[in-house]
Amino acid sequence: MGFFARLKTIFSRKKRKPCLGIALGSGGAKGMAHLGALKAFEEEGIVFDVAAGASIGAIVGALYAKGYSSADMAGIVESLNRREFARNLHPFADMEFAERFLGAYLDGDIEHLPKPFAATATDGATNERVVLREGKIARALTASAAIPPFFRGVEMGGKKLYDGAFTDAVPADVARDLGAEIVVGVDLGAFARPEEERGLLSRMIGSAMGAFVPVKYTEDCKTRGYDAADIMIKPDLSAFRATDVGRPEMEAMFAIGYRAAKEQIPAIRALMDGKKPKEKGK
Repeated sequence: MGFFARLKTIFSRKKRKPCLGIALGSGGAKGMAHLGALKAFEEEGIVFDVAAGASIGAIVGALYAKGYSSADMAGIVESLNRREFARNLHPFADMEFAERFLGAYLDGDIEHLPKPFAATATDGATNERVVLREGKIARALTASAAIPPFFRGVEMGGKKLYDGAFTDAVPADVARDLGAEIVVGVDLGAFARPEEERGLLSRMIGSAMGAFVPVKYTEDCKTRGYDAADIMIKPDLSAFRATDVGRPEMEAMFAIGYRAAKEQIPAIRALMDGKKPKEKGK
């Protein structure tokens, strides 16, 4: 092979694809925006190699790591018996019903998922973050989503665990620990309504429930994720609540997540190409 032919071969080699990670944040029913974002990524051919999540973000992240598409996940949401869910939604409810439901789609252990995955939870005794990278998938997801006082803590690894949003709401740092070189986060609470805009009754209920919550939000529960993310997608879900499970609301949140992700595609591609995006979106 001649000199110029060798040069052509060297420069025509396909660039190594950087390890992409996605960090999906907490937000209850607002998690439909995660599905919209994943739909946008699918259309663009962007595939994430590792996933991390908190609460509903952990559930969506585990499904993604298992190989489910956004359409598959939408079908799972449709299969949920909302009446049964509502019956189980009361103060200090056991998460066993949720574990059974999730286990039908996510059986086995975290370490056997096709893609690296981790969920964040909060230790009820120490208020410290716990990163779940092994053990039964469905049990870990219920621990990551056990928000008090609606649900009681989930026993796992000798600890009573609660919702991961209290200590790492958008775990981009966890995705990076899993090996991601580029991390995209999705924050469902970036446009949460200010306290003063909430109704008086809502504030009173919030204060009353706070007395029964065994864990507290840490000062860095949001910033640690923002600091570790290269791109933070922030769908504007300020018009919705974490409990909005009606079809029109869920379809609207899906669409908002889709559009928010689409807007960040050029920045993500720039990072994948080794370039600095025009706007980092953090």
